[in-house]
Amino acid sequence: MKRRKIAVAAGFCLSFFLGTLMNLLFIPGFDHHQNHGDRVHRFYHEQRQRVLDGSKLHVRDSGAAALVELNSEPTTSSRRRLDLQLQIRERYDEVLRYRQQQSSWLGTGNPVRPLERRKLMDLAQRNNWESNKGTERISNQYMDSHHRLSPSESLYTKSRKDFAMNTRTINGTQMLGCSSIDNVTDVQYLGSGYTKAVYKAAVNNTLSVALKSVDFGGHDMENCVKKYGSTADCYRLASFKIIKEMTLMERLQHPNILKLFGYCYQDSNDIRDTVTAITELGSPLEMIQLLQTSWEERFRICLSLVRLLHYLAHSPLGSVTLLDFRPRQFVLVHGELKVTDLDDASAEETPCSAPADCVMEFPARNFTLPCSRGRCSGMNEKRNLYNAYRFFFTYLLPHSAPPALRPLLDKIVNSTGELVWGVDETLVQLEKVLHLYKNGLYLQNSTQPHKAEFKRMADVSISGENYRCWPSYQHEGCMLSVFSVREAMSVCESHAQCRAFVMTNQTTWTGHQLVFFKTGAASLSPSPGKVTFVRVNS
Repeated sequence: MKRRKIAVAAGFCLSFFLGTLMNLLFIPGFDHHQNHGDRVHRFYHEQRQRVLDGSKLHVRDSGAAALVELNSEPTTSSRRRLDLQLQIRERYDEVLRYRQQQSSWLGTGNPVRPLERRKLMDLAQRNNWESNKGTERISNQYMDSHHRLSPSESLYTKSRKDFAMNTRTINGTQMLGCSSIDNVTDVQYLGSGYTKAVYKAAVNNTLSVALKSVDFGGHDMENCVKKYGSTADCYRLASFKIIKEMTLMERLQHPNILKLFGYCYQDSNDIRDTVTAITELGSPLEMIQLLQTSWEERFRICLSLVRLLHYLAHSPLGSVTLLDFRPRQFVLVHGELKVTDLDDASAEETPCSAPADCVMEFPARNFTLPCSRGRCSGMNEKRNLYNAYRFFFTYLLPHSAPPALRPLLDKIVNSTGELVWGVDETLVQLEKVLHLYKNGLYLQNSTQPHKAEFKRMADVSISGENYRCWPSYQHEGCMLSVFSVREAMSVCESHAQCRAFVMTNQTTWTGHQLVFFKTGAASLSPSPGKVTFVRVNS
């Protein structure tokens, strides 16, 4: 029997590994900058026309030299320069669109927890004077340099000014600034992706935060500098990803979106006004470890994810899709799943002229969606939902779930895998599972008497005498969550090693009680608040 269990577990882990590997190897790509040559050529002529019409896109007065350059055919270097300026302009315009759209948090209460809120308010009061002076300095600096900044610098400075003027508080909480991170302690490097490097730090020794900044040695910067030769402009291009992410964090307030605590602009590496985002700190999502956790915690992650996707489908900015949807883009904060990477999010529905333009391609299968009024109908929502199915639901939902809930969970997995349901119906069904589980309605044969008898002993616990079970809240013992004492008795009867169990005074997020299952009761000891049940017959 033991060998069979080991073989089944090994087979499951192997299938998970192969499935995850296939998903990661064949993630559908997306290209924000298609038809590069045509766009650069179009941009060249638009720039030329703007100058001829007296438009001042470049902010600085370029004079006769600019007219000579624009009236001549562009060289390879000028094309590259215009290409980079175009990309910077596009990212600036995207950020501007999100900032100009009105939004309000649709949830109830403040998404910042009370303790964090007090810490942030205390820290922010120290930054208040600095923030006001900083905004004034930005404005003066922008006006003074109006005629001498490069195009990318002018857009970047304007973006910085706009963010400083429009983002002083979030839900009444003052944002943190540069003085908050000048004297941070316990700084640790957490990792980096294509664009950003992330560090963990403690602000004033009271609040743990994540600091996000452009990684000068990252993939984006290295490739850009190699192609265009301008570290400063490449930094502007990369930094707009962080600015976009800060903008979306400020606009999209939801419990399952990482919170923005503040930001800082300061000179670094010979680059003016490098930006650092100060955000909530989470733990990386490790899928292999999640498979070893209890079903209740895995269900919580899936429920958190669908609540997030429901919000994104109906957000104040419209339907938002996560183009780079992978487990590494999420973190856990006190057991709740939160999206941490929003720089590749988009509120633009795919344009189309026919259904053939609305094909979603995935490793296992493709989907064709209807084309309605020039847009692919529901593509953002369905892309998010199918990615949730293939990266999360398949592995986390059905396995080791209570038997009575498995038919409904299988239906949820199958319906999202076929995109039969949208995110609204998926959320309704997952909330139904939560209701059944929280209220013990999943328990079967609850009226039948137990085969074994148990002796109840109040304010007593058992030291040691542990055995391992899977999945368990504790690796060195068998700790499970139960709805009632009757369920704990049923679990103990189903385990050949179990001869006693201890009802702790700890509960899970659903209100279920944590229980230690033991091999015997020889080492009883006083423990106020705990209740021990010892098996008196077999």
